[in-house]
Amino acid sequence: MNSEPDMHGKHSAFSLLYHAALERYLKQGSGADLEPARELGSHAIAIGLDTLDMARIHEIALVSLVLPAYSSSASNNLMGRAGLFFAEAITPIEQTHRGAREANAHLNQIVKMLGQRTLELAESVEVLKKEIARSRAMEESLRSSEQTSSSLLEKSRQMQEEMRELSRQLLTAQEEERMKISRELHDVIAQTLTGINVRLAALKAESTASSRKLQQKISSTQRLVEKSVDIVHRFACELRPTVLDDLGLIPALKTFMQSFFADTGIRVSLKASAEIEQSSPAIRTALYRVAQEALTNVARHAKANQAKVSIRCLDGAIHMEITDNGQGFEVDRPASTKTSTRLGILGMRERIEMVGGTFRMESVPGESTTIRIVVAPEKDIAGKTQPDRSTSTTSLECP
Repeated sequence: MNSEPDMHGKHSAFSLLYHAALERYLKQGSGADLEPARELGSHAIAIGLDTLDMARIHEIALVSLVLPAYSSSASNNLMGRAGLFFAEAITPIEQTHRGAREANAHLNQIVKMLGQRTLELAESVEVLKKEIARSRAMEESLRSSEQTSSSLLEKSRQMQEEMRELSRQLLTAQEEERMKISRELHDVIAQTLTGINVRLAALKAESTASSRKLQQKISSTQRLVEKSVDIVHRFACELRPTVLDDLGLIPALKTFMQSFFADTGIRVSLKASAEIEQSSPAIRTALYRVAQEALTNVARHAKANQAKVSIRCLDGAIHMEITDNGQGFEVDRPASTKTSTRLGILGMRERIEMVGGTFRMESVPGESTTIRIVVAPEKDIAGKTQPDRSTSTTSLECP
């Protein structure tokens, strides 16, 4: 409530200051300093006066100072000098107003830019919302796809395990059937043929000298029976060598390698630890079949003249290596290649994995081929961390 009287009092006091300053300026003549006018302008800003207020105060001062005391020509001169004083006094106010106008224009420009930026930001927010929605949809689709893929992968693993189990069962059944057929050939058919040969020999002995033609026929029949007996024995050994079950892996490999050299002319050396005979029949059978298949592949494809087979019991596991000096081949060729070699490799790998081992083949075209097998057998072998130096090692080279 007291603000208006206070403001009026400030204006009155300022008016008196202005009147006195203007009077001094006019009395000092044309060389008077205008610094007091600028100070009055700054003071006017401080107490809240504007240009119009300054004009009214200046008008009052002119009426009291210029008009009564001077002639017309002198009044005009004083009026001009008073105008300079007034112009200098309002300069700070005008500068303040100009700065305010410029600041206001700049502020308007900033507001306009902010408005445009707000619109752009709103558009960006809309785009971002759409992207988030699309990303969520894709994430949901991906999650669903991952679940489907996981389900398919699990089914694939189950089917692979089932196929592996069926393959193992098939190999086991095949080996059992081979054993049965081998026994039948050896124990029944071979004995029957041997009996026929004995009877033919008896008939030959009982025949008279005049029956030379009959003797010749009997001799020819005996030769056929003997040849049939050899074929049956060989066929039985190929199906399932009885020496593998009766004497063990090392004698079975010796017998096979001797026959292999006789058929192919390829020299084969064997070094084997007698400890191997302590392993299970399944492991010994798997190692025998792998050696048999590997050497057969050497004869068919490697163009080699030497091969080496090594079997050691080391670090709680059985290590078997089969190496030849042949021409080698590309191990990583496409699986779709349908060759007997590829099928043979798969069969060897499956046999070793069936007894819990690992199978690795190393070969490059133009160089030797090496098969490395590691099998961790039962506790009676696996419990040994180093080879038993007291156990003999068999070394054989055919011939």
